[in-house]
Amino acid sequence: MIPYRTALIVGAGTGLSASLARLLHRRGLAVALAARNPAKLASLAAEIQGRAYACDATQREHVMQLFEAAASDGGEPDLVVYNASYRTRGPFVELDPADVARSLAVSAFGGFLVAQEAARRMATKQNGAIFFTGASASVKGYAQSAPFAMGKFALRGLAQSLARELSPQGIHVAHFVIDGGIRSERRAPPPDKPDSLLDPDAIAATYLHVLEQPRNAWTWEVELRPWLERF
Repeated sequence: MIPYRTALIVGAGTGLSASLARLLHRRGLAVALAARNPAKLASLAAEIQGRAYACDATQREHVMQLFEAAASDGGEPDLVVYNASYRTRGPFVELDPADVARSLAVSAFGGFLVAQEAARRMATKQNGAIFFTGASASVKGYAQSAPFAMGKFALRGLAQSLARELSPQGIHVAHFVIDGGIRSERRAPPPDKPDSLLDPDAIAATYLHVLEQPRNAWTWEVELRPWLERF
C-alpha cells in the first residue's frame, strides 16, 4: 500500500515519466508534472487529471515557485521524482564548456535544488519520498560522453548522501540506474531482439515497488537493465 497521496515529477516527458504518472494516478495519487515546456505535457496532464507546470530546475526561483504552486493547487507533494537530464556528446577536447556546464546544471544541480526544496517541506511532517532517475552513466563513463557521466555520477552521490541523512527523518531517498535504452513510439526494439530495450511501464512498476517498501527495509538504489545489455 502506498503511504503517499500526492506526487510531483520534475523533468517530465512522454516516456518513463508518462508511464510513472499513469501508474501513480491509477493507484490513487494526485500527480503534478513539471518541465521547461509544459505544453508538451498537456494531453498527459488531462489524462491523469493533473496539472503541468513550467519550471527550469536549474533556477532556484523556478523550483521554489513550482513547489508553492503545486502545494497550493493539490497539496504538498509526498513523492518527488527528479527525471531531468541534459546530454552533451563529442570528443573531449572539442566539448563546448558552456554545454558542459549546462549538462552538469540539469543533470545534477537541478536535482540538488529540487531535492532541497522537497526535503525542507517533508522534514516538517517526517514523511515523504525523493526519487532520482539515473542512467548507465551513473556508474560507468563512456567515451565521448564525459559531461553526462559527470552529471549522473554527481546525482548518484547526492542520492547516496541524502539517503543516509534523510532516512532517519522519515524521508525515503532512492536512485534508479536505468542501464539501457528505453523503448518508445520513436524507438522500437528490432524484431530479432525484442528484449533489447527497457519497457517504460516495467520501469515504472519498479518505482512503485520501491515506493511501497516498509521503512524497515528501504532500498536506496536499484539497477534495471535488459538482459541483452552488455556489462
